[in-house]
Amino acid sequence: MKRRALLLVAGLVVAAVAGLGWWAAGREAAPATTSEAPAPALAVRPVWPARESWPQALPAAGSIAAWEEVVIAPEIGGLRLAQLHVSVGDRVRKGQLLARLSPGTLEADVAASRAALHEAEAAAAEARRAAGRALSLQGTEVLSAQAIDQAVAAAQAAEARLAAARARAQGDALRLAYTRVQAPDDGVISARPAVEGALVQAGEELMRLQRHGRLEWRAELPGPDLAQVEPGQAARVLVGAQAVSGRVRQVAPQVDLQRRTGIVHVELDPAPGLRAGLFARGEILGAPRPVLTLPDTALLLRDGQAYVFRIEGDTVRQQKVTPGARRGDRVEIRAGLAPDAAVVESGVGFLADGMTVRVVDAPPSSKERP
Repeated sequence: MKRRALLLVAGLVVAAVAGLGWWAAGREAAPATTSEAPAPALAVRPVWPARESWPQALPAAGSIAAWEEVVIAPEIGGLRLAQLHVSVGDRVRKGQLLARLSPGTLEADVAASRAALHEAEAAAAEARRAAGRALSLQGTEVLSAQAIDQAVAAAQAAEARLAAARARAQGDALRLAYTRVQAPDDGVISARPAVEGALVQAGEELMRLQRHGRLEWRAELPGPDLAQVEPGQAARVLVGAQAVSGRVRQVAPQVDLQRRTGIVHVELDPAPGLRAGLFARGEILGAPRPVLTLPDTALLLRDGQAYVFRIEGDTVRQQKVTPGARRGDRVEIRAGLAPDAAVVESGVGFLADGMTVRVVDAPPSSKERP
């Protein structure tokens, strides 16, 4: 009886061990089967570099300034500023009254000089008549030669006094006219430090005028690049999100010894939002040149470098390239990529070198290889 019980217990133990072994084997086999299933390949769309003709672009940066700025100051001093007729930002016309100085005693001086002029004119006229009468008696015994000479000399002295009186009257009238400060040309008032009621001196700045309201971009270029720029070339300037067109007016004849850069003066087309003093970036456009371009979505920027993913069958290879200028959503590829190489068009941030992909049909514009 004991023997049968022992055999029964032994059989149960063997069956339990066998069951545990089968269960453990099943658990190990299941993950192995799962790991062998291939991961789904990422779908990518190919694109090829496009051959285009782009204007040669020299990148530059600089400040926007007035094309020509005029300092407006009084011609006479020692007078009070009575009135200011314009403010900053006002557009003015040539000859327009900008400010007026208090005339003080100038009006009285003008009146006195005019009276003195009238007196001198009368005296000169009388002296001329006397000299004429004396000369008519020359050769007779009525007047001596000495008396005739004295009459002629008196007439000449009266003419000199008349000229001096006329000059004084003109000078006083001119000084009175200087109390009216007028615009020397059409333009825009860019600054106005003057204050009404202040005592001003000759040459003291009252305001500044941007002649004709014209602005220019003073672009800084490295010395070697200056040789590629000539007056008349087109330029494009970015002021914030606004693109402004312009044209090269003048190239600096010398280079700054410290910075090794020169200034290119670019006359800007009128545009809203342009202000003198703004800093702007842009480019000087030269003659067209052939370039290879890709959409900017095909480039991966990482650690200051640019990469594309070249398609080789069902695999992608990360390849370093050298980007150049940008125009819209296209980027110039200067080096690192063959003209007939197919690359991934977009979604490059999800790719890695050697990854398996599934290539889908390219859009019609991309199927035409260069």
